[in-house]
Order: sequence, then structure tokens, then C-alpha cells
Amino acid sequence: METAITPPADRRFAVSLFSRLRTAKGQANPFPIYAELRARGGVVAAPWGGHLVTGFDLCDQILRSRDWLEPDAAWRERQGSGTRWTAPSSREMSRTLPALNPPDHTLVRRSAGMFDRASLDALRGTVGRITGRLLDSLAERLHDGEADFNALVSEELPVATIGHWLGLPAADFPRLRELTHDQVFTQELLPSASQLALSDAATAELRAYFTDLVRERRARPGHDPVSRWIAVWDTLESDRDKADRAVYFLALFVLLAALETTSTLLSTTTLLMLEHRRQWDCLALRPDLVPAAVEESLRYDAPTHVISRVASRDRVVGGVEVRRDEMVHLMVGAANRDPARHEDAELFNLHRKPAHLAFSGGIHYCLGAPLARMEAQILLHQLVGRFPRLTLVRRPSWAPRVAFRRLLNLDVALS
Repeated sequence: METAITPPADRRFAVSLFSRLRTAKGQANPFPIYAELRARGGVVAAPWGGHLVTGFDLCDQILRSRDWLEPDAAWRERQGSGTRWTAPSSREMSRTLPALNPPDHTLVRRSAGMFDRASLDALRGTVGRITGRLLDSLAERLHDGEADFNALVSEELPVATIGHWLGLPAADFPRLRELTHDQVFTQELLPSASQLALSDAATAELRAYFTDLVRERRARPGHDPVSRWIAVWDTLESDRDKADRAVYFLALFVLLAALETTSTLLSTTTLLMLEHRRQWDCLALRPDLVPAAVEESLRYDAPTHVISRVASRDRVVGGVEVRRDEMVHLMVGAANRDPARHEDAELFNLHRKPAHLAFSGGIHYCLGAPLARMEAQILLHQLVGRFPRLTLVRRPSWAPRVAFRRLLNLDVALS
């Protein structure tokens, strides 16, 4: 039974915390700040309203519960005009799969039908070849000195993989990658007006791009996912314009989901392995530990540090009252290092039993998780095999974000 209600914690503490998270020091290592947040209790008042949740078990329960909803289009409209939630980019995102609630979510997710074992097996060889070519370029650069692994490999592999899968021209990859980096601002916790403007412009350009793509595939269908989605939605929706709009939102979602977070996963995994040299050397001798290395990287520093949900009814969470329609921010970056869940949580250890919330949970568990894992595992296998003497030249810089981690560089050399 839900029991005692405690008053919200001091919001001034949370204001200070998020100010520190946005500094270069906070971005490089937010985890001591998360530990301070956890010490204030499992549920802490957020600076802008709502609550921050830090414990692993509580975050996991909320993600798995049908009582907690995505901030969908209807919820965003209720926040009123002039808020970040009614910005054009936010409205557009509210119609993509991650922001839908049942029954719409159920229908769209079933229509997507992607990244099962067969489709992954079909992609595996392609990902291996792309990875090999990118590491060839890395080898050439390393021959002359240091190289930016982030720019040469991590930023290139996800867009080349998803671009190949969707059948997009390779010439479009650089611009799509740039647009994705700008678009993600609307999904951050507290985007500034200038960041929202960037996101709005990027979203408009992406809408035009994928609307044209759907129109082209309808006129000349092929054996690609977009053509398949058109065929599926023609059986689900009698209005062709509505069917094409549904396919457009699927294509937009797939691109955005496949690029930003996967790129961060690839760079972060490489960074962590290079920082923990004994683990890197162990991997060279035990390549069977590659999957464990990827999972531990996802736990230790996930690409996404915050996932938000909305209460479907008044309730008490961790002793704190949460009203219907009020938002909770699940600090999964903190939860993944919760000492109540993981022994020696601050230790990077390839031999621990994997348990993390990097791909969310419940009905919204990341649809692209199998592909992201496959890309990271193939890259790490090839990287350790080809460059056993790879070393980190300097600590990387990070983009000033809280929810979505992003390395700006990863400079490496051969020792």
C-alpha cells in the first residue's frame, strides 16, 4: 500500500546540481554529482517542476509499469502555447514511436517489424565490411600520428549502417548526421531558445527529406524497409496520405534513434576500454568478452542519462506525492551506478552480471537495441584485433548536455 507522503526536497539543490552538470567538468564526469543527488533521497524535486528519480529499482519499476506514460502529443498540448513542449520540433517528435502511448504505440511498433534475428543476420556482413573500411582509414591516419576516432569511426559507422538499410544515398550521410545532432536539442531537458530554433530548423529539413523519400518509394517500391512500411500501412490505413505520414514518422524515428546514441555508444565503449588498460589487454586475449564489454559500457556510462515519464494518476513514489500529468525524470545514468543494485558500482568490470537501463524498459524498450549492440560488438572485435597498441592521447571533450551524452572528439594514437 502507498503510504507516507513527504514534502518535496529543496529545489535550489537541484538547480545547483544541473548548473554543475552543464560545466565541462560536470560533462566529463557527472557521476559524483549523481551520487550527491542519490544521497538526497530516491525522489528529488526538479528545478522546473516534477521530480528526479535516481534509484535503479524505482526507475526500473516505472519503466515497466503501464501506469506511467510518455509525454505524448495530447500531454504536450496541455502544457500551453509558448512552452518548449509546443515548439514545432517537439510537436513533430510527439508523433514518433518513442512518444506514443497504447493503443497507438502498439500499432506503430508492430508495423515497424525490424531488427529480428533474420534482419540482423542480413546486416551483419555489411556492418563488418563498413567497419573494416573505417578502420582502414583510421590506420592510414594513425600512420602519420594521432587520429580522432570519434570523427573517423564512431560518427561514420551508424549513419552508414542505417543509411544502407534504408537505401539512402551515401552523399546524403554527412548532412543527415549534422541534422540529427541539431534535432536532438528538442529532446534535452532544458533546451535554450537558440537550441530549440536549431532543432526546429533541422526537423523541418528532415521532414522534407523523408517526405520526399516516402513519395519516391511509393512511386518506385523496392526491397527496402520504407517500401515494406508503405505496403504494411496501406493495409492498416485506407487514406493514402495518412499511411504515407505514418511511414514518414517511422523513417524519421529510425534515423534519429540509430545515429546519435549509437555513435556515443561506440566512442564511449572505446574510451572506457582505453582508460582501463587491463580490461583492454584482457579483451585482446579473451575476445569472447566483447559482448560483456559492451554491456558494462552501457551500464557504466550510457548514451542516454535521462528518460522522462508522466503519471497517469495521482500516486506516491518513493514517499513523494506525484500528481496526475506530472512528469518524473528517471536519472538512469545515476541508477545504473546505484550501489544498492551493483556491488562496487563505480568499478568498470567486464565480469559482472549485466543489468542496466540504457535501452529503457517495458513496452518502450529500445527497438534498435539489437542493432546498436551488433555495431558495437563488431567494432570492438575488429578494433582490438587490429590495434592492440591503441592508446588515448588526451581526455575528450563532451557536448554540454544532460539527457543525451555526446563526445566531441576521441583522440588516439599507437604506442
